[in-house]
Amino acid sequence: MTLRSIMLFTRFERFWHWSQMILIMVLLFTGFGIHGFYTVLDFKTAVGLHTVSALVLLLLWIFAIFWHLTTGTWRHYVPTSNGLLKVAKFYAYGIFRGERHPYRKAYWRKHNPLQALSYLALKLFLFPAIWISGLLYLMYSLWGGALSGEALAWVAMFHTAVAFAILIFVIIHVYLLTTGHSFKEHVMPMINGFDEVDLSAEEEAYLEKDEPDHIR
Repeated sequence: MTLRSIMLFTRFERFWHWSQMILIMVLLFTGFGIHGFYTVLDFKTAVGLHTVSALVLLLLWIFAIFWHLTTGTWRHYVPTSNGLLKVAKFYAYGIFRGERHPYRKAYWRKHNPLQALSYLALKLFLFPAIWISGLLYLMYSLWGGALSGEALAWVAMFHTAVAFAILIFVIIHVYLLTTGHSFKEHVMPMINGFDEVDLSAEEEAYLEKDEPDHIR
């Protein structure tokens, strides 16, 4: 295996990542404001901005799902138990003892086992939960006529609980950017797309011949 710097994150992945980040932050900010945690924006403005941001993010997610399925990049999120315990132990206490990260990125496996499991759970459980509850809340007039107002309150509480879970994920994600390598080294791959990856001789030869702009 040879350690080389390659284009690991495509333009779309980087666009999707930063657009998603901005929209999620807007949704968290406006959503908690709607629930009365603070009054930076008036209620009508917060609701309007929250709704528009949610619909834009939903369209982005739909397109991202289509892109992952058609390009085969969904394979990076397939969970595996191989090395999972080692990575979990590293983040639990090894990282505080200065130990080396047990996982090295590979051409077809850019996420470590714990990352893949976390991202998969986010995409299969938290994101669908926030979509469904948000759309139910938005379209309450279409389905809530025969129900009491308590149904809407339960939907709102569930939606808010999932939002807190996503907020916790964001906080952990940002915290992990400050560990191990420098913050710049963690963030730069999501800016220019390049990161250091262990390549087999075949992978290195393929990139140098067919995609020379994707390898340094």
